[in-house]
This record gives sequence, C-alpha cells and structure tokens, in this order.
Amino acid sequence: MTKSPGPAGNFSKGYVAVFGTVIIWSTPSLFMFYLNSFYDPFAQNFYRYSIACLAVLPFAFYFRESNAARLNARLLFACVLPTLPNVIHQISQVVSLHYMGPAVFATFMRSTVIMTAIFAVIFFPEERWIIRQWKFQVGTLLGLAGAIGVLWFQSDNGVGHISLRGLGIAVTAALTWALYGVLVKRPSAALGTVRSFAVISFITSALLLPLTLAFGNIAAPFHLGLRVNSILAISAITCISLAHVLYYIAIRELGVALSQTLQLIGPLASLALSAWIFGEHLTRLQIVSAAILLVGAFLAMQVKPQDTSEVAEAL
Repeated sequence: MTKSPGPAGNFSKGYVAVFGTVIIWSTPSLFMFYLNSFYDPFAQNFYRYSIACLAVLPFAFYFRESNAARLNARLLFACVLPTLPNVIHQISQVVSLHYMGPAVFATFMRSTVIMTAIFAVIFFPEERWIIRQWKFQVGTLLGLAGAIGVLWFQSDNGVGHISLRGLGIAVTAALTWALYGVLVKRPSAALGTVRSFAVISFITSALLLPLTLAFGNIAAPFHLGLRVNSILAISAITCISLAHVLYYIAIRELGVALSQTLQLIGPLASLALSAWIFGEHLTRLQIVSAAILLVGAFLAMQVKPQDTSEVAEAL
C-alpha cells in the first residue's frame, strides 16, 4: 500500500513530471521520421532502447528510492508484462511514420486517452474517481475529437493520404501504448521509477535484439555518419530514458488516466516543429481540430483528487 495521490505536494510533483514528458514527447515522432531514412524499424528501436538503458543504469544503482522493493521473481515478471506491448508499440509507431507525417501521427496518438481510461477502469478500481468526474469525461472526449479531426481533415500535402494499412498500424501503436501505460504502473510503484525503467528498458532491448538480427540491419550504425548516430543517441536519452522516468513519476502521483490525458497538449508542439523542419502544414480544419484538442486537455487538467479518506491509491 502506498500513499494516495491526495497530498498537494505529491500532486504538484506529478504535474511537474507530466509536463516534462509533454515537452519531451512532442519530439519523438520528428526524430523517428528523420531516422527512418537511415534505420529500419527494428535496428532503430534496438539501438535507441539499448542507449536509453545504458544511460539510466548508473542512476538505478546509486539512487534507490525510499520504500522501494528489491527485485524478485514476482516483480521481474511484472516488468516483463509491459515490455511485450512496448516492443509492439515501438516498432509499429516507426512503421506508421512511413504512412503519415510526424505531426499527424503525434496528434493521432492522443486517441490513447480513451483506450487508457478503459484499461485503467478494468485494471485499477482506484482510478475510477477520475473517470467519474464530468470534466475528465468531457475533456477526454474533446481531446479525442480534436485528434480525430486533425487526421480526418489531412490534405495531400506531400505526405500523401493515409492508407487503411497505415491507419491500422497507427491504431496498433496507440492501443499497445495505452496497454503499456497501464501495465507499467505496479512495477514502477514497487521498484521505484528509475530502477523499474532500467529493468524494463533492458528487457525491451533484449527482446528487440533477435528481431533486429532476423528482420533488421544490426550493422546499420557502422555504415552511417556521426551526425545521424548522434541524433539517434540524443533521441534515446531524452525521449526514452528521461521522459519515461518522468512519466513513471506522473503515473505514480496522478494515476494512469490523468497522466495520459495531459499528453493531449504535446501534439501542438509537434505540429509547429514539423511545419518548421519538414514543411508539414495543416489545413484550417486541422487547426480548428487542434484547438478543440487543447480545450479538452485544459478541461481535463481541472480534475482534482478527492479527499484521501475517500480514495486510496492501492498500488
């Protein structure tokens, strides 16, 4: 049993963590879109996750959080569970960027708020205090409507229309990300944010290695220049290592559903960056849809925790 999300200090800490992930996670689709010209989906993910794992290992050894449990067989199995949808998500999101631009993909991925809310209700009864609040419900629906609008009103601006195959791969990426976000909650609460990510990133890298050997080009980095490999390393350390640790903190302090809903803000930065770097421009209806998305995110942010005597976060 851990502390509830009620105390103001913990709730503020959760908001700082979640906005950190919002800022960082506005860039992964741009990194992956760029790296797709040099790496296959399997090699790109294997090397990004391996670098991310190495980057977080020193912190996992030297900074142990208070009340963190020791890794045992039960917790190791709990860490394996989220890695399975995570591997599928990592590969499918990279493949999706062959069918759509980074801004459209980043916005479409916000549909995970609905999927995560459903998963959270199924797996975690303690999250239902958020689901029952009308601001969360309306905010989530507005955010989803805005995300769908950005995708639906996409014009042929050089990226091309989205095929059914591409849409199916993107839906797979969104669904597996939502499942990952739910399954990672308990091991991160038991082991601590840094140590749990170190274990999960190691297992993820280990699962990606045979896939890369079988379907990818394991020697890709040796045929590429310093610039491309440096960009891959930067994306790994920021978008995977740092962002995942912050995301685990947000899940612990705010819960899964609210942490995912606040990610609705991220695509707005992705839209601006993609337009600047790759020339991906949105139509007027897409801009209106993005505005609806922002309103939904703001409304969801108004959700406040109930009294601690009424709601206990039993992780």
